[in-house]
Amino acid sequence: MKQNQSAVLSVKHLQKVFFPGTPNERHVLKNVSLTIEPGDFVSVIGNNGAGKSTLLNTIAGTLTADAGDLTLAGHSVTKKSVAYRAKWLSRVFQDPKMGTAGELSVAQNLTLAQRHTHSMSLHLYRNAKQEAAYQDLLRPLQMGLEDRLTTQVKYLSGGQRQALSLLMATLSHPELLLLDEHTAALDPQTSAKVMELTQKIVETNHLTTMMITHKMSDALTYGNRLVMVQDGQVKLDVRGAEKQNLRQDELMALFAE
Repeated sequence: MKQNQSAVLSVKHLQKVFFPGTPNERHVLKNVSLTIEPGDFVSVIGNNGAGKSTLLNTIAGTLTADAGDLTLAGHSVTKKSVAYRAKWLSRVFQDPKMGTAGELSVAQNLTLAQRHTHSMSLHLYRNAKQEAAYQDLLRPLQMGLEDRLTTQVKYLSGGQRQALSLLMATLSHPELLLLDEHTAALDPQTSAKVMELTQKIVETNHLTTMMITHKMSDALTYGNRLVMVQDGQVKLDVRGAEKQNLRQDELMALFAE
C-alpha cells in the first residue's frame, strides 16, 4: 500500500529482539524512530553492538522487525522481502566481494546492474557503442577500470572492486542508497579514495543516502546529517550547521556517556 508522504524512509517504533525468551535474549533495537528526507546524506555511528547494523539490516529486509513500521518511498515494507525493497533501495556491503560477481568481467557486471538481466544476455554488451558507454561510466572513477572491461572482477584490487560495486549500486538511481561500512575493509589511502568517489556519486546523482561507518572522521566530514545509535536507540541526530560545528572530541565524549 502506498502512503502519501514525502519522506524517502520512515522508521517508526522499531523493535528487534534476538533469542527471545532464552538466557541469550538481546533487545537490540528499542523503539527506534527515524525519518530520512529526500537528499539527506546520513552518517550513522555507534559502538560495536549498539544496533546500527541491525537497524540497517532491518531497513534492507535481511532482518524482520519484531514490531514497528517501515515505509520506503511511500510504500509500506515492514514485512516485505529484500527483492521487493530492491525496487527503491540499493546497498553496498563492507566486503567488496559481495557487490560484484567475481567470475564475470567488469563489463558483464555493469550489464547485470544496468539491465537486471541474467547470464544468457551478457553478450549484449559486446558492441562498440556499449563498450564506449561503459568506459565513460568508469573513467571518472580514475582507477583505470575503463581499460579493463574484459577483466574478471576477481582480479581487481579491493578498492577497484568496491568502486565498481558503488557504481553498480547507483546505476538504477535508487530512492535510498545504503552504505554498510563500505570502506572498512580497505586500507586508509584506498578508503579515502572510495569516500571521495562516494561523495561525488551521491552529489552528482542527488541520491538520498544512509551510511553506516565506524570512522568518526568520515561521519563528521561527509553528509548533511549525523545519527548516533547507542544501546539500541537514537542517542544523537544533528544536521546542518549543528553537525558542521560538531568536533571529534565532543563526539568521543558522547560515546562515553
